[in-house]
Amino acid sequence: MAIKDILVHLDVSAATESRLDLAILYARKHGACLRGLYPITHAFSGQYDSDERSTLERLKTMFCEKSAAAGIQSEWLSHDSAVIGVSISDIVTMHAYYSDLVIVGQTDRKKINLNVPVDLPEYLVKNCGRPVLVVPYVGSFNTAGERIMVAWKENRETIRSLNDAMPFIELAQSVSIVGATAELNESFTDSPMIDLCNYLSRRGISSKTRPIFLGNLSIGDAILNNACEQSADLLIMGASVPTNRKAYALSPIAKYVLGHLTVPILMSH
Repeated sequence: MAIKDILVHLDVSAATESRLDLAILYARKHGACLRGLYPITHAFSGQYDSDERSTLERLKTMFCEKSAAAGIQSEWLSHDSAVIGVSISDIVTMHAYYSDLVIVGQTDRKKINLNVPVDLPEYLVKNCGRPVLVVPYVGSFNTAGERIMVAWKENRETIRSLNDAMPFIELAQSVSIVGATAELNESFTDSPMIDLCNYLSRRGISSKTRPIFLGNLSIGDAILNNACEQSADLLIMGASVPTNRKAYALSPIAKYVLGHLTVPILMSH
């Protein structure tokens, strides 16, 4: 499915502007409408104060000016919840239902932002039913999915993320498929990764495999290091695993990668 409607969540953090800039790049690349969302919630009253109003106007101005300068179709959403106690996560999820892609920021746990739940990226991945692109809170990004790295594992979660990422993969300049190995010189001449390369080839997509030698590194660190070595600008990775109670939770590896992001990552469930 083509990406024609992108939702970007905006907040009061310093990383909001670079996240918006990247969202605009994706909207231009895919010819998509970009919707900017700033949710407002109320714990005890149905009105927001002057500080909230000032923040709202500042973010709206930034969104409208940048979108207009980029020449993209856009829509500003400031969801002022009429329901007292509704969460930011619920509001973003509701708007995500009507989007092809959701873009949110990585949580900076050293700077708790009362405007944003610390588990917002995880919550969206598990509940919104849409691909979620999480942007690191450090750094700026001037390309949108030109060099893609797929962290491959033969399971449902990775397949789901890969399928949702196909509009990006089809437009990428390079696609690398990586898999962890405990052997320094192990190759993937006969593995599911080759099957994936063949699958992509039948869609007219050229890709290459690359083993990740773990050594003393954790899988999460090895994935992030490899993304840096390849100058990847988009990481695609499976997000969740079933628990014993048949609920879904992010795997420890996915949680680690989300907590230490150096590159935007796309996850689905």
